[in-house]
Amino acid sequence: MADNRFSLEAFLDKTRDRDLGQGLFELESDRMLDINLNGEVWTKMGAMVAYTGDVRFEREGILSRGVGNLLKKAVSGEGTSLTKVSGRGSVFCADSGKKITILNLENQAICVNGNDLLAFETSLTYNIKMMKRMTAMLAGGLFNVRLEGSGMVAITSHYDPVTLIVSPEQPVVTDPNATVLWSGNIEPELKTDLQFKTFLGRGSGESVQLLFRGHGFVVVQPYEEVYFQHQA
Repeated sequence: MADNRFSLEAFLDKTRDRDLGQGLFELESDRMLDINLNGEVWTKMGAMVAYTGDVRFEREGILSRGVGNLLKKAVSGEGTSLTKVSGRGSVFCADSGKKITILNLENQAICVNGNDLLAFETSLTYNIKMMKRMTAMLAGGLFNVRLEGSGMVAITSHYDPVTLIVSPEQPVVTDPNATVLWSGNIEPELKTDLQFKTFLGRGSGESVQLLFRGHGFVVVQPYEEVYFQHQA
């Protein structure tokens, strides 16, 4: 006798899209974001996996944020390229199966690693920022996106993120490849530790670190993500 637990009908019922009543951003699962679109939102380029309804996609113009962002876009790859999604319908977004977290900013500011930003409301102002020293490219942590104002933002991480509190008495040092986001009132400094690099016998990664001072927080993931791949 067939086990109904493994029937096609049971699978479809278990996995079908449901209106969870959570508003604009809904988590269909830990790794799938459902945007209940009625207007406009920004998403990471390439994040859409499916949609229903009358929806339009428009890549951010390369000069739409000013000439200052031209160099950033030319060398940052797709990690900080954005798509404006407009219309009415449901838009499903994901990023390589990474865990998705939704944050609601209330007149607050955060800086997100460009590779870990999935979607955000147009009510938030944003700016793609470049680390001041080009040596940051060695660690793949050259670009981040500053978001400020009130609105929702969806971020991604490999596995469960951990928040570390930054204080004047206790600065925090992180691996750029494991750093997801930090509070908008602090600016990380680049810290080079060649002795640590030699000790580990590695050619990248921990030899370039991010140093956070002041009052704030930094969020890290238990995974070192490589952002700069060979690009066409």
